[in-house]
Amino acid sequence: MPNYEYGCLDCRKRVVIYQRYEDYGRIPVHCPFCGNQNLKRLISRVRFARSEDSRLDSMADPSTWGDIDESDPRSIARFMRKMGSEFGEDLPPEFDEVVDRLDAGESPEEIEKDMPELGGADSGFLE
Repeated sequence: MPNYEYGCLDCRKRVVIYQRYEDYGRIPVHCPFCGNQNLKRLISRVRFARSEDSRLDSMADPSTWGDIDESDPRSIARFMRKMGSEFGEDLPPEFDEVVDRLDAGESPEEIEKDMPELGGADSGFLE
């Protein structure tokens, strides 16, 4: 089944909804976060088919990471976007929210306080 990406105009979250081709446009979709139907279809990014080995090789080479400054949230956001695009798969909406907040200048600590479902300090998600 294909997945369709939407933005909820009420809670402002990005959601991915899986539907069969024949159901698209016929069956109303609901935001899994707030339950509303006020969703706008988003165009997903283009994906290139690459082997898992090729993706892992490109992520393992530190020279491809660029100049990451661990004390700068925007630098961390750029790095996370690059790594996310290397996966070539849809990442959960929480990933996009974290990256957007880092890009806005929020510290990883502030984000972890607001999003405890990421696993807390021991998870290493934002470290």
